Amino acid sequence: MNLPNKLTVLRVLLIPFFVASLLFKGGEDYKFRIVALIIFAVAALTDTLDGMIARKYNLITDFGKFMDPLADKVLVCSGLICFVELRQLSSVIVLIVIAREFIISGIRLVASDNGVVIAAAMSGKLKTVVQMITVILLILNLPKLSLVTNIFIILMLFLTIFSLCEYIIKNKNVIMSSK
Repeated sequence: MNLPNKLTVLRVLLIPFFVASLLFKGGEDYKFRIVALIIFAVAALTDTLDGMIARKYNLITDFGKFMDPLADKVLVCSGLICFVELRQLSSVIVLIVIAREFIISGIRLVASDNGVVIAAAMSGKLKTVVQMITVILLILNLPKLSLVTNIFIILMLFLTIFSLCEYIIKNKNVIMSSK
């Protein structure tokens, strides 16, 4: 188990603590929201670090290829689901985000079965960054930032749909070959 993989495992282990802190007392205790923010920020930082370290030192493994994007998806989706519970985010938005992740994962599995590795597109990477910023803004839940938060929610939704469409179009040959 190399360092990038350990950072990925750490990110997964932080998720329950992030969720518990965010939902503590119905999200009303701001001190616990700050704890949730710190945990989320550390988890997001491990995402950046594990990728940089893996590429720099050629520590790319099958475990990392599988678990790193999965850990990101579970971290972000856990937060988004919490915001539905806290009535800060529409369940429709969260369902669209989660559906996109399932569809992309399914396409990647089909591609993998056909011996094809599909690299993440820039739009997907940008989507992840916007999702993480959106989660941070929703954790803060500051009235002064409500306009900015709403803009990021819309941007997140747009990038989710755009990156899905781009992914399907770029990989239609892989999808069609699975029939």
